[in-house]
Amino acid sequence: MRLPSLCPLNLIDEPTTGLDVAAREQLLETIDSLSVTSPQLTTLLVTHHLEEIPESTSHAMLISHGRLTASGEIAEVLTTDKVSAAFEHPIEVGFADERWSARAIRQRAVAV
Repeated sequence: MRLPSLCPLNLIDEPTTGLDVAAREQLLETIDSLSVTSPQLTTLLVTHHLEEIPESTSHAMLISHGRLTASGEIAEVLTTDKVSAAFEHPIEVGFADERWSARAIRQRAVAV
């Protein structure tokens, strides 16, 4: 009997915590290079910061209060509405140059 091939898994939990910007970018480039050098490798990366999502990421999940709130292809999951709901705060989600970004939507004070 032949056993099924195992798919290697790379599980990374908040790998850029404590890194400066240059080190963070170098690490993200290394993670991205794995999709080319080891295409059979599945990488699962946990982060609270959209800026830390490698370019090669194809799918995403949003979890809020221990519950899955959205999952699927990354562009369908990382929307302003879904991320705002998950963080329970207005968040503007952006995508430029193959990278994601997130910023709080400022509530402007109204002059009386």
